[in-house]
Amino acid sequence: MNPQRPLVVVGGGVAGMAVALAAAPMPVQWLCRSRHGDGTASILAQGGIAAALGAGDSAADHVADTLAAGADHNNAAMVRWLCTQAPAAIDWLVSLGVKFDRDARGHLQLGREGGHRASRIVHAGGDATGAEVTRAMYRKLGEDPRVHCREGVDVDALLLRGGRVCGVRVLGADGAEEIEASAVVLATGGIGAAFARTSTPCGADGSGLALGMRAGAAVRDLEFMQFHPTALDIRDRHTLPLITEALRGAGANLVDTSGSSLMRGVHAQGDLAPRDVVARRVWRALHEGRGAWLDARRVEGDWQLRFPTVLAACLAHGIDPRRERIPVTPAAHFHMGGLSTDLDGSTTVPGLYAVGETACNGVHGANRLASNSLLEGVLCGRRLGRLLSRLPQVQPRGAHAWRERGDALPEAMQRELRNLLWQAAGPVRDESGLRNAMLGCAAWQQHGWQARLAHALLAAARQRRESLGAHYRSDDVRSPAAATPLAGAS
Repeated sequence: MNPQRPLVVVGGGVAGMAVALAAAPMPVQWLCRSRHGDGTASILAQGGIAAALGAGDSAADHVADTLAAGADHNNAAMVRWLCTQAPAAIDWLVSLGVKFDRDARGHLQLGREGGHRASRIVHAGGDATGAEVTRAMYRKLGEDPRVHCREGVDVDALLLRGGRVCGVRVLGADGAEEIEASAVVLATGGIGAAFARTSTPCGADGSGLALGMRAGAAVRDLEFMQFHPTALDIRDRHTLPLITEALRGAGANLVDTSGSSLMRGVHAQGDLAPRDVVARRVWRALHEGRGAWLDARRVEGDWQLRFPTVLAACLAHGIDPRRERIPVTPAAHFHMGGLSTDLDGSTTVPGLYAVGETACNGVHGANRLASNSLLEGVLCGRRLGRLLSRLPQVQPRGAHAWRERGDALPEAMQRELRNLLWQAAGPVRDESGLRNAMLGCAAWQQHGWQARLAHALLAAARQRRESLGAHYRSDDVRSPAAATPLAGAS
């Protein structure tokens, strides 16, 4: 492989790092906005990694739960591959030095989360799994002489030659730089920060998705945005601390201000129902003025060991979850849609690949199952890296052209847009809200790429008139049950 034309990987999370590590012996330029993995959704992941490792559990059961959560909108072949390979992903992370939580006999501790019929969630540092996995992978990258890490930079344009992506333009402290590439992988995360209330970092703004769209890549399932049902409800705050689902797996319950259960009679799995069901229930309770709280006072064990991240976040805002209820709200969490890819990560544009939350290969369907995200990033990243290491280098020919993401909206306009999306395309949607929001976006499209991306999401949501998974239409007229946020159990 010509060292002058490296593989360029854009994105600082687990998926991008997995590609870079698996692409040996190719030289890699790893480009990311953040430093040391900070500012990525990966490092914030609390839930863990799902793998059928326990007695009585099986990959087939993991597959069934993933398909059920995804409302059977998933790519079934991709789901089977993911769930079958999950134990191997855990073994590989252990080989990198990830210190998963174990019991006194040295066995992996397995927790349970929403939508899972069994305890199959592997954790590290209690609720700090993402931070531990990111730390180990980042250290391994630093030891690899093939990988040139460029942090604190932004990629704002793709170079096409003869219709094939063959380079990027990088913006950093020293100005703009052009890098030719054998191929480009977009692993820039999701779009949670496009909403007024989110559990994701500010950098999860859809920049990579918007860049791929400008290059002509097809998109898929943009309407499917997952809202985590339990973020810490802090007024006038954009990015909210996540309250891990594992707390409900450990015995915490969702209640209203009077202490009445929010989930009783709503779903057979109660507080551990799939996320879309729980998020709509919390949304409705808040809009009815009943309030929404997570009562974790009965959770046993040492919080400093089991839930240190949640404990620290709550204490920082004057709440001791061991003694008082936690105020919660839904928050934009994970985008099931993205750049349309095949099972190997190829987009519809030659030379351009996508992986992780930036991509949509169909594995999550209409609603991601808890703790399948880090799993997807690791497995799909490694799969793509190995594929690219085997491909012959193509010498692109023909006319060249730059495809630029474009200017960003002014910050004040971004705030308005985030509020617009939250109200119109949040956990509960209808035609009137979506139509009016599209009109607002249309007026802003000339001012910034965020408005163009929001317009595409809203258009997809309007086109899907029936409720499915995380996409819930209150004006779905298929049946009386579909008109209430209590329906839609997947």
